[in-house]
Amino acid sequence: MRPRADRGTLCAMSDAVPLPEADLRGPSFEEATRRLAQIVAELEGGDLPLDRSLELFEEGVRLARGAEDRLDRAERRIEELLAVDAQGTPQVREFEG
Repeated sequence: MRPRADRGTLCAMSDAVPLPEADLRGPSFEEATRRLAQIVAELEGGDLPLDRSLELFEEGVRLARGAEDRLDRAERRIEELLAVDAQGTPQVREFEG
């Protein structure tokens, strides 16, 4: 899992907030990373007008944020699945995805 500066410990089970369904619309994580690779290659070519470069950069930022949201959701789900209480007892709750 990716280290997170804003999380010192695993989230408590009650803290897990499901991502609204609307946030899952759009490209999948895999589609977003493929498109990001295309954008990077196009920008690295250096033969673009400034306006086109800005458009691609903006698209890349949106895709990166969406991919990060999906990774965060997956990380929270894994934390839920691996959660234990202070006595080491697994904490189980119904999946809200």
